[in-house]
Amino acid sequence: MTLKNELKKIGKQAKTAASILSITNSEIKAKALIKSSENIIKNTENIIKENKIDIENAYSNKLSSALIDRLTLDKERILSIAGSLEEIAALPDPVGKILSEWERPNGLKIKKITVPIGVIGIIYESRPNVTADASALSIKSGNAVILRGGKDSFYSSSHIFKVLEESFENMKLPKHSIQMIPVIEREAVDEMLKLKEYIDIIIPRGGKSLVKKIDEISRIPVIKHLEGICHLYIDGDANIEIAKKVIFNSKMRRPGICGATETLLVDNRLSNHIPDLLKDLKKSKCEIRGDDKVCSTDSTFKKATNEDWDTEYLDKIISVKTVNGIEEAIKHITKHSSHHTDSIITENKETCSKFFKEVDSAIVLQNASTQYADGGEFGFGAEIGISTDKLHVRGPVGAQHLTSFKYLVSGNGQVRP
Repeated sequence: MTLKNELKKIGKQAKTAASILSITNSEIKAKALIKSSENIIKNTENIIKENKIDIENAYSNKLSSALIDRLTLDKERILSIAGSLEEIAALPDPVGKILSEWERPNGLKIKKITVPIGVIGIIYESRPNVTADASALSIKSGNAVILRGGKDSFYSSSHIFKVLEESFENMKLPKHSIQMIPVIEREAVDEMLKLKEYIDIIIPRGGKSLVKKIDEISRIPVIKHLEGICHLYIDGDANIEIAKKVIFNSKMRRPGICGATETLLVDNRLSNHIPDLLKDLKKSKCEIRGDDKVCSTDSTFKKATNEDWDTEYLDKIISVKTVNGIEEAIKHITKHSSHHTDSIITENKETCSKFFKEVDSAIVLQNASTQYADGGEFGFGAEIGISTDKLHVRGPVGAQHLTSFKYLVSGNGQVRP
């Protein structure tokens, strides 16, 4: 069978499964997710064994430390995957929720309710945990899912998929509720993006080049995020101790994730505090690239270029710029932000209100780390990605966002005049 025909077969199977999943009750879906969590834990050693193959290949292919970190699975991260499955199982069912209802003067009663989207196509690169998160969120929201993982995580993702597939089928979910494209050739993505008859929406999760390519050639609507150029602004009215703690966490907790801060903006009123604000980053061997004023405080800092303000490092590197207050901070963010996540550290309510109102990003925070840009932290159990689009969803994409809606209209014989 040709690749084109194989993909078409997968699409047909997903469409059939989606029609059954859309009317599958909450209890069955929840039990299937709980069982899959238990089976992920039981298969921990096997998953780690497969992951080691991916890690060895990653080093051979000279992938960056950030990508290898995203790819790596250990017992703690596998427990986290299992925990996310349980959290998603415990969430309220997003299907069939009444969003609003009203009655017209002619007696027609109208309800607007949530319904599954149908078939979700997920294209992702080096994060094997996406296999579980995407599958669970799709099942919870009554959607079938077609997964296309990258070659970097092929062995890890394939084994996680196998565990999930067997768990779901044993718990009586429809066959082909989740499917994984079994080849790593790039042509598979091209063919997948042509399946408009079967796939209702595409969600890419990966680097900027992958997302941009998919957005340009897809015949299917795309929910995307291009990159996470996240800013942290330290206002002149900031609590310095809070600022130091948040700066370090925003950059160094996990430098390789999309919610990591890439640019730090410091109010000129705090110029004397720059060495103290950056002390912990320097100790942790984070490379600091600053403007002239920042570099004048430490000879080991590198001079930032114009390119730095538009760079998603995904590494232990941060660009630092001094600004003349909130106006200049917002101006810089407006010019360079990817509209993902931006945070302000301030005790001034008026300044915070201005920041919240004028910074046009999916997630805007006060006195908190940009690394809270995560569906689990928002109470969604997990997320497939952080959307920087404004339609159909913005910010963390959880189960409740993988639904559409329809109108139910009840009458008693009305005819339109």
